[in-house]
Amino acid sequence: MTESEFSEIADQTLARIERAVEDCGADVDVELKEGGVLELEFADGSRIIVNRHNAAREIWVAARSGGYHFRYADGRWRNTRDGEELFSALARYIGEQAGEPVRLG
Repeated sequence: MTESEFSEIADQTLARIERAVEDCGADVDVELKEGGVLELEFADGSRIIVNRHNAAREIWVAARSGGYHFRYADGRWRNTRDGEELFSALARYIGEQAGEPVRLG
């Protein structure tokens, strides 16, 4: 995958995450920043940062529970450690920090 292909897919994914979080019902402020950085801020002041990492061609997530890397393959973003899908993992991370179950569509 070329860098421009990666950037396009990653930017589409970040926009999709932004919409899904806005619609999930949890008390989370969402802001998509320049350079492919999505910041989620919770009522308690904690944050989750989701960003594209061009050099590695991955999406990186920093949450209270840790740091995670997701690589695109076969039409899905998968955790490089355990293969968990990005949206499923994010729903869990958001739920943990929001203190309520969350589903991302």
